[in-house]
Amino acid sequence: MSLSSASRSSVSPSSAGPRPRRRSRLRIRRPWRLAAEVAALLIAVVVAFPLYWMVLSAFKPADEVQSSNPRPWTWNPSLDAFRRVFEQQDFGRYFLNSLFVAGTVVIASALIAFLAATAVTRFRFKLRTTVLIMFLVAQMVPVEALTIPMFFLMRDVGDTVPGVGLNTLGSLILPHIAFSLPFAIWMLRGFVKAVPESLEEAAYLDGASRTRFLWQILFPLVLPGLIATSVFSFISTWNDFLFAKSFIISATENSTLPMALLVFFKDEGNDWGGIMAASTIMTIPVLIFFVLVQRRLVSGLGGAVKD
Repeated sequence: MSLSSASRSSVSPSSAGPRPRRRSRLRIRRPWRLAAEVAALLIAVVVAFPLYWMVLSAFKPADEVQSSNPRPWTWNPSLDAFRRVFEQQDFGRYFLNSLFVAGTVVIASALIAFLAATAVTRFRFKLRTTVLIMFLVAQMVPVEALTIPMFFLMRDVGDTVPGVGLNTLGSLILPHIAFSLPFAIWMLRGFVKAVPESLEEAAYLDGASRTRFLWQILFPLVLPGLIATSVFSFISTWNDFLFAKSFIISATENSTLPMALLVFFKDEGNDWGGIMAASTIMTIPVLIFFVLVQRRLVSGLGGAVKD
């Protein structure tokens, strides 16, 4: 009995000792954690409010949209703005053009970036460091500064290569691929570098060729990074207005969806309901694409930060 009581007395102080400390630590951390959560919630509300106001304005009647006393709600939702959008001529064609351009840019830039990132990571060649620095320099140049030179470039290329000159969808695809590649290659370089070379050597010892290792082993491991870069490529291409306005001059059948918004800007007054409705329709494919790749996107961004 004495041993058991002694053991209990010896254990109880030590076991009971740290508990108040842990509780005190939790009490100290809870206010900071609560403040961080409140701050994150406020930031999320501020960021999401323009999206909410856009959707709300799309469903408001015309008199409420033009009212001098705007309200963050409506008691009479209407679909008239969406009806005006779908009644516009060639709106469906503009939508398909945007989908084709964005899809082509995402697929082409992902494949090229994957091969280029593998080359600059796995192979030793001259001027490799210079090439990597050029990727960074290309990201620093603003797109607006290169629009006029690219206009003349597309005009000259169109004289020799059909399908990629002005007034064609190729004049939108090529520039977006060029501007998407530096960021994609630099980001994928970290994912390719994270794959150990011992895995590649083991695959060669098992009889796998370089092509098989590239597409059946390395590609699935780098796929989260490809998804992350594809999201940025898709968003920038889908929402592009500058290139569409500069390179599509007279061939309106090759215009993209952002160009359809110009129809609602009129001299007698802008149709803000139609503008908000068209913007809402433009946002839906981006949200769908983001939801489909959400899990891969989170793991891809986490791998990029970890690297």
